[in-house]
Parts: sequence; C-alpha cells; structure tokens
Amino acid sequence: MNGRLAALPADDAARGGRIALAGLVMALGACLAVAAPPAGLSPFESPNPPTPRNRIDELVFRKLQQLDIAPAYPCSDAAFVRRAYLDIIGTLPTGFEAQDFIRDTKPNKRSALLDRLLGREEFADYWAMKWSDLLRVKAEFPINLWPNAVQCYHRYLRTAVKQNLPYDRFARELLTSSGSNFRVGPVNFYRAMQNKDARGIAQAVALTFMGERAEKWPAERWEGMAAFFQQVGYKSTLEWKEEIVFFDPELWTNNPTRTAVFPDGKKVQLDPQQDPREVFADWLITPTNRWFTRNIANRVWSWLLGRGIIHEPDDIRSDNPPSNPELLAYLEQELIGAGYDLKHLYRLILNSQTYQLSCVPRSEQAAAEAQFAYYPLRRIEAEVLIDALNQITGTTEKYSSPIPEPFTFIPENQRAIALGDGSITSTFLELFGRPARDTGLESERSSRPSAAQRLHLLNSSHIQRKIEQSRMIEYQTQSKKTPREMATGIYLGILSRFPTEAELQKLDDYVQKTKVGNREAAIDLAWALINSAEFLYRH
Repeated sequence: MNGRLAALPADDAARGGRIALAGLVMALGACLAVAAPPAGLSPFESPNPPTPRNRIDELVFRKLQQLDIAPAYPCSDAAFVRRAYLDIIGTLPTGFEAQDFIRDTKPNKRSALLDRLLGREEFADYWAMKWSDLLRVKAEFPINLWPNAVQCYHRYLRTAVKQNLPYDRFARELLTSSGSNFRVGPVNFYRAMQNKDARGIAQAVALTFMGERAEKWPAERWEGMAAFFQQVGYKSTLEWKEEIVFFDPELWTNNPTRTAVFPDGKKVQLDPQQDPREVFADWLITPTNRWFTRNIANRVWSWLLGRGIIHEPDDIRSDNPPSNPELLAYLEQELIGAGYDLKHLYRLILNSQTYQLSCVPRSEQAAAEAQFAYYPLRRIEAEVLIDALNQITGTTEKYSSPIPEPFTFIPENQRAIALGDGSITSTFLELFGRPARDTGLESERSSRPSAAQRLHLLNSSHIQRKIEQSRMIEYQTQSKKTPREMATGIYLGILSRFPTEAELQKLDDYVQKTKVGNREAAIDLAWALINSAEFLYRH
C-alpha cells in the first residue's frame, strides 16, 4: 500500500477515497457485468434460463431435477471470456480481446472462441504444466532428473499436447519406452520417481493412469502389479548424469516372481524374453478397461469444472463412487469413440451449458456442488497469477534454480506456465502455492489463501513497483483520456469487462475527494482491482 493511502487523514472524506475504492471491488458479488443485471439476478449471470445443449447437460440436469436442485443461471459473456481463457490456456485475455468478445453479436461466438483457444500456443504450455505436475518434472531433490533430462521430458510432454497425441498412445509411450533419459523424453517417467523399485513404480503407475493409490490396496494386489516392473533396468553412461532406462532380461534370474497379476485379479505368466511393461500397457489401454478411461475422463472434468465426478480425482476406489455415474460413463464412451482424442473431450465439456453456468448457486443444498449445479470459485494458480500480473503491467519476473548447472538460464520474458522444471522457481511462486512436484498428487498444489499472500499483494514493493511501471497505466494516462475512459481500459485489462455505472461513479467520487491526478487515480484503481477477489479467483 503506497504512502498516499497511509497519509490520508481519518475523516469522512478520506474514507471515501482509496479505501472505499478498494472495498467496492473486494467482494466477488460487487461486479462482473457490462450493464445493470435484471432484477433478482447478480452481475455474474445472464438472464437466459439454463437449457441443455448436449448429452452432458441432459445427464447433469436430470440428476439435479431428481434431487430438487435448481441449476445456476448461465454466466455472462464477460464471465465466460475470462473463464475460458484461464481454463483453456492459463492466460488472462487482453483488454482488447475481452472487449471484442463482449461486443461480438454472433450467436456462435462462444464455441468459436473455444476453438481458437484450443489451437493457441499457450494451450500446449498450460496443459504441459499440468502434466508436469502429475509426472513430477523436476531437476532437483528428491526427484533428481537433472536439467538435461527435464528439458527432454518437458519438450516431449509439450509436443504431445500440442499435436494432440491420442491419450492411449501417450500412456503406452510413457510405460514402454527405453533409451537415454537425455534423448528419449518418455523414459523419464521411470526416472521421475522417489522410489524406483518395482513396488514404487507400480504405485506411480496406479496413481497416474488409474487414479488409484496402490498403498491402500491389499499387499498381494500391489505385489501382483509390481511384478510387471521388476525388469526395469537403469544404466549410467559416460555423460554425466545420463542414464539408460531399458528392459533388462538378466533381472529375471534375480527375481523369483514368474506370475504377475493385473489389478482386476487376472493372472498372467511372464515370458523372460518379453518386456512385461508391454504386457501391462496392452492390458491398461484396452477400451474395455474402465480403470484407464475412467481416470482420464474424470481428471479432465476435474481440471475444467473444479472437482471430479469422482472426488478427489486421484483417489478412485470402490467406496468413493461417482456423484453422477451415468455422466462419467458417457464421457468414457465419448473418449473411446473419439480414439482417445482429449481435445474432443475438452470441446464436449466446454461447450456444455453445465460448464457455462454462473458461479452463483441457486440452491443451498450441500449436494449442489458435487452435482455441478454451478461453476465453483477457484483460486488462480500461482503461475497463471504472476503471468497475468506481468501481462497487465508489461513487466517481467526473475526465476532461478538451486542447481548450479548449465541449461537453467531463464530468459527475462519467460512465462511461468511455460517453465518446464519444477526446480526453477521464484519467491512469488513458492508463496502462492506452486506444487513441489514430489508426489504426483493433485493436492500438492495449494489453493488456500494465506495472510502472507494478502500482505504481499497489498503491501509489497514487488507488486507496487509492477503497477507503477505498468505500460497499461502509461497508455491510459498519456492519451488524455477522461477518468471514466481511463477506468474502462483498466477494467478491461484487469477484470476483462466494462465497469458498471456504480463503479464509475465511485471513481468520480474518489478523484473529487482526494484531488489526485489521472496517473495517481489509475495506479490506485489498478491496485484495488488486482487486490479484489474477482481478479484472484476463477469464476
């Protein structure tokens, strides 16, 4: 918080100043509309009644009707454009992008926007980041991939996302590849584990591709699956830190296990000359194997809707049933029918009315959240937040790695969502909950707000300097715009929407009471909006 606010006298006029301006946007319910909403509706909502658009909606709305839960109204265009950008490419829309979308009158503009976003470069960056969290892409302790291997692994993951590699092929390559971890990206799946014995590998495989936690299984089931990974060999080379991952037939003689057991209980005799990883992969990716398809369908739903149909998405078990079994079964069949094309699943979910509901519940029933009666509020990830701040202000961030080796140089304009190595970080990313990438669990990423985070946004020289040096502020104040015109540009750039008349009036009152110039008013407004819940949350 800058000196002007600290120096304000404690009289009624001062209370109408920056504090009131900040208070206006601190609550989520205060804004998010381009015009006053219809009577009875919050600014987050569209006045149109929610109507099914596809099979997803039919299944969700039918379940809601059975439980007597009213679905939320559809979200407004302003809410949708921001939501779509953040959920699909992990990037805030620019003010111009938000303005163009809101003013567009084409009836199919939402689906057209979704298609454009799915084709952007940031899509590959953002979803490679998500996969890197699950697959523990990290150079330093306790994973110890080292920078060369991390670069190779992340490049493979990003390419797979960009080229929309079918998910069954993606999983098979991770499970069966052999070669140098510096040159063959997917072999790093076996390197990026804290426990590389057969049981440790089985545990990682079950978590990643089945959404199950093998440590909760009966011991014989875990041991039966581990037998498929007892012949994974690791061999060093003359290049420092390089390692070859391969199928090692010689390990057969050192291990008495000759029979492996699939997680469904089916036993198979292992051939000493055949890589048992391939036997397991063939079983896993078979379309009739519900473990495989159910897991990824549930994960994608969770990533886009904030919670899984089975919740948590990496804790699938018999006593944790799906909240809507028919919905999950439908997504599985769609994915199988599309040849495991994940973008097909994204499009199906994103175009549904269910995804496009507002964040304002119309029911107080506890089951409303689990039945997807509204879009859940979620904190923006640390990487997305710092990228958004840098985009708004036109500034950059410095990242560093604790490993004093080559290949860790980070260009000044590097976006956080494109950081391949979990070891390369910053104080901001650590403070705002970036995961350590040690376990592959979704819960490693912390989305809980803290006092330290609030103080950093409110009081730190780091954020204040970014705002004061902002190119957006310079542009809005050097073009001789009126305070209201200036505010419109700032609202579009930060909150992806036009300000309401009430907000513009509040700004007028603030300027009149404090007598600040355009630049000071612009800085204070940007500070208030950046500290608002509306900016910090997906909605």
